Amino acid sequence: MSQQQGIFNHLIEQLMALPGVGRKSAQRLAFFILKMESHAAKKIGQAIIDVKDRLAFCKQCNNITEHEICDICASPKRETHKILVIEEPSTLHVIERTGEYKGLYHILLGALAPLPGSKTAAPSIQNLVDRLKKGGVTEVIIATNPTIEGEATAIYLTRLIQPLGVTVSRIAFGIPVGIDLEYADEVSLVKSLQGRREIEKLS
Repeated sequence: MSQQQGIFNHLIEQLMALPGVGRKSAQRLAFFILKMESHAAKKIGQAIIDVKDRLAFCKQCNNITEHEICDICASPKRETHKILVIEEPSTLHVIERTGEYKGLYHILLGALAPLPGSKTAAPSIQNLVDRLKKGGVTEVIIATNPTIEGEATAIYLTRLIQPLGVTVSRIAFGIPVGIDLEYADEVSLVKSLQGRREIEKLS
């Protein structure tokens, strides 16, 4: 294999590390990058470096931020007695575009696997419980995705939160089952937030 082929194949392998990108897609992207103007390709590379060097997760809610605490958590205009629990930061930005929700967020960075004995894939659950124990929150709105993992996470969170004396509600679903919330349209999200229901006490 020539050095040129090795460099090109290395790019393909790196692109395949992205979620949802198989070999064929990676090859198409690699050829596209190869044909780009040098300055345009370098801008993409620099943007990736900037994200890794300058962005991190908010220490309180796990939103993406350049500071320790994100703008939403730091804003005096937010309703601090409500926390909306979601799986990924991408969902936060979709919900914010609706303008419907004015409270705080907690991002789990994943969801629980529903199989017995499976390890948690939502490492921020304990951080949420710690936030609630500090007081001041009267309602937690669970907006995990309408998937098996999302439902398992919602049930688990409800069992953890209800004993703390905090109202737990679940967003209504005018959203097709199985779809991630970040892909839902804004009208459906607004209706889901407006139609949320309190979760009954779990035994």
